[in-house]
Parts: sequence; C-alpha cells; structure tokens
Amino acid sequence: MPDNRVEGFAWQVGVWERMADVYRREIDTRFGPVIEAVLKRAELVPGETVLDLGTGTGAVGILAATQVGSTGRIKAVDISREMLTRAGERVRELQLTNIDLAEGRAEAIPAEDQSVDAVVASLSLMYVIDRAAAAMEIARVLRPGGRLVAAVWAGPGEADIVRFQQTAGSFAPTPPVRGVGPGALGDLSEFLSQLRAAGLDAKSEKVTTAFEFASFQDAWDALAGVTAATLERKVQEEAKAAVRALMWPDAGAPRTFHNATQLISARKAA
Repeated sequence: MPDNRVEGFAWQVGVWERMADVYRREIDTRFGPVIEAVLKRAELVPGETVLDLGTGTGAVGILAATQVGSTGRIKAVDISREMLTRAGERVRELQLTNIDLAEGRAEAIPAEDQSVDAVVASLSLMYVIDRAAAAMEIARVLRPGGRLVAAVWAGPGEADIVRFQQTAGSFAPTPPVRGVGPGALGDLSEFLSQLRAAGLDAKSEKVTTAFEFASFQDAWDALAGVTAATLERKVQEEAKAAVRALMWPDAGAPRTFHNATQLISARKAA
C-alpha cells in the first residue's frame, strides 16, 4: 500500500482496538436488525462455508454459524486483534466449533481461491481503504455461483447514526486517508461498478433500521469513539455541544435513531 494507506490502516486498527469493549456492550444488540437483514438475504444453508468480513466481536459470524450447522464453516475475519479476542470469548462461551477467527483485511483476505460459498459484510465495507482491491478479493474467494451480501449506512441526510458520527468527527484531525468511515458509501455507484468489474453481478436496495439510546450521554459514549475518541477535553465538549444542538435538544430524553441502510447483493457467475 502507498504510505498514506499504511498509515491509514494503522489508524483504523487503533480505532477498533479502542472500540472493542463498547462495541460488545453497546453496539452489537442495536445493530441486530441490520445483521438480520444481511443474513436473511444471504440465505445460508447447512453445510456452506461462509466468510464474515469485518466480524468485529462476532455477532454476524455466531448467528451465521447456527444457520450453516455442524457441517458448515464460518471464517470470521477482522483487522483488530481486540475485536477478535472478544469474538473468541463469545465463541467459547457458546461452545461453537464451526467458527475460525483470523486477522486480516478486505484488500488481502486470508482465504484460498474459490473457497467460500458466501461472503457477508455487515457495516464493515465503509471502512475499507481500497475498495476496488476488496471487490477483486471478494470475487477471488467466492466459488462459482457464490454470493456477497453486505450492509452499509446511507448518507447523513438519511441515517441518524452517520449524522451523529460525522458531526462529532468534524472536530477531529483529518484522518490519514479520505473516503472511509460512517457514510462513506452513501453513494454506492462506484463500489457497485467495482464489484461488477471484478466479475460480480451487483445490485442494492435500501431499508430503514432503528435503535434507541436512553440519553445523549449514553449515545456519545457508545458512538463517538469511532470519530472523536482522542479529542482534547475542550474540543470534545465543543463536539458534544454541536451534536446535541443538531440532534438532541433534550439531552436527558431517549432518542430513536432511524437509519437508511443500503443492502448490497452480488453473485459470481456459475
């Protein structure tokens, strides 16, 4: 990778290392409707081999493991060792024996050519630095007739979570690479073209999913780490004030986030 991409990748790993605990505690259950939408469209069946790309703390891979059964296999990949540690703890607690965890990134997937029946990627492709390379890698690991199902947020005008995170992030230093993060795939046209160029017949649809936080502080603690975790205290207070003014006039009241969620489906020729 060019130097700025190496720096950008290291920066992203650092973000997710910090987010592992809060993700497991606060985020996984709230993203449940997105995970369900992805797996419903993936139509997994017993005996299949599935790659969970950007597994995080394992929520998608664990549910997928129940669908492919003891004769199937899940390969769950993430760039963050801390995320994989949390995923491993859950896998052991549930005594699942058909999930393999692996450190890796979408631009260089740690899997053999034509080795998986399906790739699922729930809210991870927004953070990929080189999405053209990722499209080629997804096509490489899929067997003939294999499919990709992924979810990404729409833009800030349609997704409350993106508006929240982008507003908070506007107070942070510019990341080492541009075009990654919440809302980065609000316009899907380029990525769909990249998937098609890689040999995948790709399309998308949009649904609305939702989750709730009891107060502004709860939401800030759970969501702001992606874009604003390392801000100095004074700047962080300014960022919080900006988000409250935009989205949360009564900071102590609950708020439901309504998020336009773009679902990508693609298939490799048989």
